Amino acid sequence: MGLMKNKKANMYAAVMVAIVLFMIGMIIVNFLKPEVTTARASLNCAAPTEITDGTKIMCLVVDTTVIYWMVLVFSIAGGLITEKVLI
Repeated sequence: MGLMKNKKANMYAAVMVAIVLFMIGMIIVNFLKPEVTTARASLNCAAPTEITDGTKIMCLVVDTTVIYWMVLVFSIAGGLITEKVLI
């Protein structure tokens, strides 16, 4: 009987940690957005006629930075919760 209470407590703790990590990750997104804008301006991504193929790839990578970060945060938070629920 004691193991069930411990398992529930671990699950709730994992959910709390996952929520905190999610919140921290979303706060970091606010710091990434200005850097993405600066990188796009320095690469001149707004003028597609003047950029080379390598610069187009860099513009694509810079544009997807925030999305990659959000997927990473969701994956870590979801993994923490799933680990404690399934085990």
